[in-house]
Parts: sequence; structure tokens; C-alpha cells
Amino acid sequence: MMMIFDHIPYMEPYGNPIYFVYLILAFLPVIIGIFRQKRLTVYETLVSLVFILFMFGGDHYQQLVAFLFYLAWQIVSVFSYKKYRENANSTAVFYLAIVMALFPLICVKVAPLTLSSNQTLFSFLGISYLTFKSVGMIIEMRDGTLKEVSLPDFIRFMIFFPTFSSGPIDRFRRFQEDYHKLPDRDDYLSMLNKAVMYLMLGFLYKHIISYCLGGILLPIIENKALMAGGYFNKETILVMYVYGFNLFFDFAGYSMFAIGMSYMLGIRTPENFNMPFLSASLKDFWNRWHMSLSFWFRDYVFMRLVHLLIKHKTFKNRNVTSGVAYLVNMLVMGFWHGLTWYYIAYGLFHGVGLIINDAWIRKKKEINRHRKKKGLSPLFQSRAFHVLCIVVTFHVVMFSLLLFSGFLNDLWFNRPLH
Repeated sequence: MMMIFDHIPYMEPYGNPIYFVYLILAFLPVIIGIFRQKRLTVYETLVSLVFILFMFGGDHYQQLVAFLFYLAWQIVSVFSYKKYRENANSTAVFYLAIVMALFPLICVKVAPLTLSSNQTLFSFLGISYLTFKSVGMIIEMRDGTLKEVSLPDFIRFMIFFPTFSSGPIDRFRRFQEDYHKLPDRDDYLSMLNKAVMYLMLGFLYKHIISYCLGGILLPIIENKALMAGGYFNKETILVMYVYGFNLFFDFAGYSMFAIGMSYMLGIRTPENFNMPFLSASLKDFWNRWHMSLSFWFRDYVFMRLVHLLIKHKTFKNRNVTSGVAYLVNMLVMGFWHGLTWYYIAYGLFHGVGLIINDAWIRKKKEINRHRKKKGLSPLFQSRAFHVLCIVVTFHVVMFSLLLFSGFLNDLWFNRPLH
């Protein structure tokens, strides 16, 4: 098997301009077909499979085996629950189905703590985002909003190549609607124009700005900060800014590539970023940053946990209920990123931050309610105050991204001797 895969070229998704030439040429018949109001389903699926094969070619062949095993696991998990849900609706079975769907991802996340190698039976690039898709489907089956799912539709949704490796995270019903309802010629021309814009911005963000920040500037600043030593220094502040901007431009650039290619295939994949550094609060930030992930956690973790806590009357105060849900939601997100102290601290930081954010909103409303009774104008509504909120939120977010980066772990525990 190794000899076979040695002859398959490895191609990093969206790694260089030549990759886009290959990708667009391969999907060109699909694009022409959409113009003619015809979806080339089999051909499109085969092209996706070929580029997945390239992604796992060469020395990465173990990831292909892991992906195939994972896909088979998810087919069994999702369709077993679908079959069960047709006649029953036990909460215990629902939770068991969720655990089954999450099991491969849990194995991958726990592996670094228990194995000498990070490679497991399920380890491959893209497992997290595919897991969000399958778990979301099981939850919607439980709610009764998703009833009709065929095996070909499921596989097509899971292996849709533009978003395969790093999202954005789509929803099955939304994807199906786009896939089966082809845009008319004028609408599709508009989508192609947007696709070109996304691809051009993606190149600017990922291959120019992010390369300059993360590939050139960040290693130099990190080295200076490590050599300066201490628990915090002025060089670390520079690391905070450069890392935060680099993370945004790198990931936003990738998301633009994925969205642009999706538009070319007639699929309006959801946006992932919306000027997050102009957010006026942490809650506003999570409505703008990695939006497909944030909204997934909001709909499938936060809202369901709030509903569960209210249903069982766990807390008398609804503010306490939402606060606990914020903490759990963000901690789960932290654990999802990895089982290290800085990812968990990142989740805890944002959970506490969202609780404080909500408390401030309530206090602000209370102050203005009392002022209104006295015939006074409301406070905290000036443009200057809004700008101040943006500046404060920006720095709070930047510090959280410094936590997220893991650099403080190197500064505090793995600093080089000099």
C-alpha cells in the first residue's frame, strides 16, 4: 500500500496558486453544467474524492485510511440513529448516538496524552469539522427537523471538498437546498463574481499578509520575547498583536478560498468572519469570529443546555442559568481545540468574559431605566463610548488569542537557556 501511495502526489489544500488552477480545471465541467441548469453529481463527487486523495497522498496515506474508517463509522452512527428515530425517541439512545459520533474525535484529542504518537485509527485533517456536521444531523433528527437523509446525500455532504479540511461548518438541510436548487444564469453569474472576489481576497489575506506576519515577523518577535524572559515583557505584547492578526488573516483567507470555491459549485457556504476586530463587546465578537463554529455551539450546546437547565429548574435565577451555560459552552469549545491548559484557559476566559458582558448589559439597562424615569437622557450611547468599547474589546480578544497561541506556555515553562 505504501508503494502505491508514494506515487500519488501530495497537495496541500489551497497551498499555492497552481493548486487553484488544478482545482478550477477539474471542476470546470461542473461550472459549465450549472450554467446549463444541470448538476453533474457523479462527476463532482469523483473530483472531490480525487482531491481528498491528493490531500492524503505521499507520506500522508495513513490519514486516508483513517478517513475511510471514520466515514464508515459515521455512516453507521448517523443511519443507526435515523432508523431508530423513525419509531422511538429515547433521551438515553440520543445521548448514546452523540457519544458514538463524537468517539473518533475524542480518541484523536486524547491520543497526545496517552500515546507516544498522535496518530490514531481516526487521525486525519478535517475530522473536527466533519464531526460537527454529523453530530448536527443527529441533533436535528432528535428534534424532528431532519427526517429524510439518503446515503449518497450524506456522503456528498461529508466529502464536499471546498470545506473538507477546515470548514466553514455547513448544515445538512441548508446544503441540500443549495445543492438541489440550481441558481438561474444571472444569479450564478453574480455568485461567480463573488467567488472571484473571495479568491482574490483569500490570496491577499493568506498568502501575502499572513505570510508576512506569521512566516517572517512572528518567529523573530517570539524569539526576542523568549530571550527577554520573565513572565511577561514588552516583546510578548508584540507577539500578542502579531499572532492575533496573523491568526485572523490566515484563517479568514482560508475561509474565503473555501467559500469562493463553494460559490463556483453553486453552494452558498456560510460566512466565517465579519470584521471581528470591530466588535463592541465579547458577545458581538462571537457573532463575527469563526461564525460557523460559534453559531454551531450556540445552537447545539448553549441553547440546548439553557433549555435543559430551565426544564429541570436547576437554578431559580435565569441569569445564573445563562452564566453556567456560557461557562460550559466555552469550556467545551476550549477542550475541542485541545487538551492543554492554554486552550482550556482560553475557553474559561471567554466564558467568564461573556458572563461579565451580560452583567454589564443588564446594569446599563437598569441605569438608563432609572434615568428615563427622572427625565434624563440615556448614558453609554455616544459614538465616543462605542469607540471605547471597540478598543477595550479588541485588547481583551487579543489577550485571549495570546492565551490560545500557547506562546505563554513556552515563555513560562519551555524557555530556552541562555
